[in-house]
Amino acid sequence: MERAIRFYKNAKHEWYADIPEWGGDIADLQMVEGADELLNWIATAESECKLLMADAPIESAEILDLVYVREKNLGGGGDYLLENFRGEFKNHKLWLCQVTEFVFKQLPERIYFKEIE
Repeated sequence: MERAIRFYKNAKHEWYADIPEWGGDIADLQMVEGADELLNWIATAESECKLLMADAPIESAEILDLVYVREKNLGGGGDYLLENFRGEFKNHKLWLCQVTEFVFKQLPERIYFKEIE
């Protein structure tokens, strides 16, 4: 499955995913625990970016590997590892909440992503 998702930064410099069909609280769409830092790397000085995300390989993509599935009482979703980013070793850990399962209909073992226009 592939999906283009827009991410934007609000006036408080907090990152959010733009997922119009999400029926839950807007707070669930906030990117925290390392995901915000990754978006800062991607967007550099911009306040938004758009990513093509997939649970199968896509050309020229960065890769997030699932390292831990969180229990629902710990926010659900999973902890992922970004070993390399744009050719540089990062070993960056980040959390993607239960919204990831909503988008992909599962919690992917591996998420491929790249910036798109």
